[in-house]
Amino acid sequence: MAPRPGEMLHLRGNALNAGDPVALPLTQSSMYHLPGVTEGLATYGRVDNPTWVHLEHVLSHLEDAPCLIFPSGMGAISAALFATVKSGSRILIPSDGYYVTRLLADRFLSGLGVSVTERPTTTFAEGGFDGFDVVFVESPSNPGLDMMDLPAIASAVRAAGGITIADNTTMTPLGQRPLDMGIDVVVASDTKAMGGHSDLLMGHVASRNAQIMERVEEWRRVSGAIPGPHEAWLLHRGLETLDVRFDRMCASAQVLAERLADHPAVKQVRYPGLPGDPSHALAKAQTARFGFLLSITLESEEKAETFINACPMLRPATSFGGVHSSAERRARWGDDVDTAFIRLSVGCEPVEELWQAIEASLNAL
Repeated sequence: MAPRPGEMLHLRGNALNAGDPVALPLTQSSMYHLPGVTEGLATYGRVDNPTWVHLEHVLSHLEDAPCLIFPSGMGAISAALFATVKSGSRILIPSDGYYVTRLLADRFLSGLGVSVTERPTTTFAEGGFDGFDVVFVESPSNPGLDMMDLPAIASAVRAAGGITIADNTTMTPLGQRPLDMGIDVVVASDTKAMGGHSDLLMGHVASRNAQIMERVEEWRRVSGAIPGPHEAWLLHRGLETLDVRFDRMCASAQVLAERLADHPAVKQVRYPGLPGDPSHALAKAQTARFGFLLSITLESEEKAETFINACPMLRPATSFGGVHSSAERRARWGDDVDTAFIRLSVGCEPVEELWQAIEASLNAL
């Protein structure tokens, strides 16, 4: 089902009683009044919070699936993996996806008797999926923006007896719907575009598989990997403008990618919305929008740093998806990319004003 962001804005309003506040209240409490029988009541702050409940209701509407929130994107990824693997399990992950997922698998899961295999995004399906209990996918990959055939992979993994988990951070539910393509579990860092203002850490897990969600909820409750109520309140407020922010960001990214491809200082541009991009065909088939992330490769590391730091409309920062455009050289974190490779997250600035600043910075190199 396609998300209905307009309906999402009124989920709370249409259930209000006379005199109720229209804005979501922030419940900042670790304790609840519990005289007598506690069944059906909120009991303790590690288990229950009314602000969480409504946020999860909104996220469930966007994902068209039950949803649970976590204190970061990696909190969500950890929950999904620890809820689905055990000693002796075999998992498959992208070798060129978000690097912290690989660190989690290599430094912790492997030490608990989980066998970890890595494959590049562009050849991920080669070799098949027999024997893998969990297949973790990310499409587009971060930061390379390569894509996988999600419906084909989901079908093949299910036929082989495994489950799939997809990191959908870069696209959000408005840009891509992995669950509708047969993926079993979606994880995302809501720190990025979902929150949109670079002022919170949050993540979520969504799945239509009730058994998996029971395990994910148990992991959160027992591990204590819970979000703060204030962060939940902030994310709810951010989601109210997601549709307009995502629309502006994606539209601007398309304009910038086309112009950057013609600039003499740019050696390479990657953006799924460009007809010549290796990801274009899959993106056209699988996504509603081409996204707000693009990458450019300049002539040298020095010029890349100069470009980023000299442009007044690019924040030199890690992470992405905020209202302010940002950029960074991903090689500094160990990603296997050219030293002059720049991941550029397009924000909500007016596109012509943003382009003038970017062009001036490139021209000055």
